[in-house]
Amino acid sequence: MKSLLLARVAGAVVAVSVLGACLAVAELHYIHFNRDNLPDLGPLTRFEVSTIGRLYDANGRLLVELAREQRDISRYEDIPPVVRAAILATEDKRFFTHDGVDRVSMLRSLGKVRVGMLARRLLRGGRHDEASVALFPQGGSTLTQQLVRGVFLQGVTAQENSYELRHVGLAARTLSSIVGARGVNMLARKREEMRLSVWLEQAMQAHFGSKRRAKEEILARYATFVYLGGGQYGFARAAEYYFGRRLTTFTVDDADKAALLAGIAKSPRDYAPNAKDAASVLRRRDQTLTLMQASGFLSADAAAHAKEQTLPVAPQQAPVRTTVPSLVGHALEEFTTRHADLSVEDLLKGRVQVYVTADARVQRIADDALEQGLERYERRHPQARDVIQGAVVVLRNGDGGILAETGGRQVFNGRSASYRDYNRVTQSLRQPGSAMKPIVYLAAFRSGGFTLDTLVPDEPISVPNGVSQPLKSISNYDGRFKGLIPIRQALAESRNAVAVWIAGEIGIDNVLRTSQSLGVRTTLGRYPTTALGASEMNLLELATAYRTMASGIVAEPYLIRALARGSGEVVPVSRPDPSPTTIDAAALALIQEGMRGVVRLPTGTAHTLAAAAFPIAVMGKTGTTNEFRDAIFVGSTYGSSGITVAVRIGFDDNRSLGPGETGGALALPVFRDVMLGVYRDGILGNAPVFPVRMEGRITSALLAPSPLPSARVAVDLAAVLLHSPQARTAP
Repeated sequence: MKSLLLARVAGAVVAVSVLGACLAVAELHYIHFNRDNLPDLGPLTRFEVSTIGRLYDANGRLLVELAREQRDISRYEDIPPVVRAAILATEDKRFFTHDGVDRVSMLRSLGKVRVGMLARRLLRGGRHDEASVALFPQGGSTLTQQLVRGVFLQGVTAQENSYELRHVGLAARTLSSIVGARGVNMLARKREEMRLSVWLEQAMQAHFGSKRRAKEEILARYATFVYLGGGQYGFARAAEYYFGRRLTTFTVDDADKAALLAGIAKSPRDYAPNAKDAASVLRRRDQTLTLMQASGFLSADAAAHAKEQTLPVAPQQAPVRTTVPSLVGHALEEFTTRHADLSVEDLLKGRVQVYVTADARVQRIADDALEQGLERYERRHPQARDVIQGAVVVLRNGDGGILAETGGRQVFNGRSASYRDYNRVTQSLRQPGSAMKPIVYLAAFRSGGFTLDTLVPDEPISVPNGVSQPLKSISNYDGRFKGLIPIRQALAESRNAVAVWIAGEIGIDNVLRTSQSLGVRTTLGRYPTTALGASEMNLLELATAYRTMASGIVAEPYLIRALARGSGEVVPVSRPDPSPTTIDAAALALIQEGMRGVVRLPTGTAHTLAAAAFPIAVMGKTGTTNEFRDAIFVGSTYGSSGITVAVRIGFDDNRSLGPGETGGALALPVFRDVMLGVYRDGILGNAPVFPVRMEGRITSALLAPSPLPSARVAVDLAAVLLHSPQARTAP
């Protein structure tokens, strides 16, 4: 009886042993030879990983970094020996000898299985699944396993801790009754991890020609992919984030820093410098230093010295912001609109780098000027603090390149600006007010019969105001009418009645066609008050119109000047070439001289720009909309080598700025500060000067007595007034 029992036990042991051996052989075959459903190795082999998309300014200065994951690629040769030693000592000391799976470490991990806990689970019939995660210890994974887990098995890993069994089949269900669903999920992931690790090492060796080169490439990819806390991926980013140092500068004297970085990988929450328990961070770092000493990389004295070093001050983990939010938002919009073969994802994953026309120095000047202008307004109107808004755009006259773009204040309603925010340069359609008048006068010069010396009536005038509505009387800002005055004076003083009269004489369609020739793309209304800026357009369009008048060059405004792929390959950037405007040179010269007179004539609305404190020759025009809702100034330095600056200030809800808050009082000072900053600092060289003859004619107008019309002109003008429909409806 006893021998029969022993025989049966021996048979059971043999059967279990055979079954175990068969299972082991099957698993070994699966791990080493099964190559079904493999992921695409191409991107990893070519080191095409998600990095960081960057925007650079006109001088190659970094403006902003955009990324799904903050990561820089680390080539093997870029990883200092002290960092390699820290990684290998901590994570995988047999890395250069194993085939992707370290069986010594794996057996050591199996020896740590909680056998007692497993026995208790068996006695309970496999229940109490909440404890199953503790059955199997962490650790034992090689660098290769950690790499494939992060690259190929993220989805599987994310579901691993579920109490729901993620695998089908009798074997999985049977095993889950013993180790629990979470235990099965973890074992299945580990099994796949080992299979992919062996395959990856074989494939990399075949690709790079030797095991050593394959290992170096795998180590480089691990050092690039691993998450090290604070939103930073890879050792290169983490070194700059935690220490303000480039990884390539680390030497053996930085062993403490290398050890700290290597220790973070196990658990960034627990071992990063900003972890709550500083003692745990130090303990983990010092353990790594001890391992580096045991590996022979550090001497006992060097390890002891490194352990004496203090932890770095952890950086504040604030949300990623940009100091150029409007520029970034506009660049992304242009990027997707003009490059259909690329997507924002290409930029966010670092596949493309963007180079823009903006100059960081000009941008800073524009930002500061707007903030100071808004602060001046807030001092007069404290209730508007943090809610008054504004926008500034600076264009190159020669080609429409955007040098600076501020689509709103830096802090609005207590929140810092973001590139996703409303951009008041490109997205806000607002009335230009009297800033529209130069377009009206240019249309008149194009039509013939008008010059700056032509006398025009500054007289009461009324215009239609809609169906079945009484006529609308047009008044001037000062509430007075001056009678017959030269166009030069009417433009300088921004006489409303004259602008409406001229639009009526030449026809509003001529005004609309001229606006289109200057680059206004928004459809303007075919009604008389469009001459006074009643039709809406965005600030970029208005700036473009003035830029065209200043330069005589037609060009679409643009921001992206070049694109480059991560490989360095230049991506063609297509845009229409700048070309001479179809507006004749004589008409352009007249409007340039007229807007220069807005500054130089003592009664001009921008005459403050003629003061000695502002030694820059500019032309421009103020604009103030109905009920002081918007204050505007747009102006330029002369010619194709100059620049154009447009400023608008107002509330987003279109409320009034208050009596007296005109374009000259509110927007012009911001324009002045931008121009002074740009040219005083020599960023764009010397400001171009206006032609001597043009300046001479304005000087002559300053010295001449107020012109009186000849009898013939007076008679002809009276006849015009008598027969014009506007005159017949004047009050």
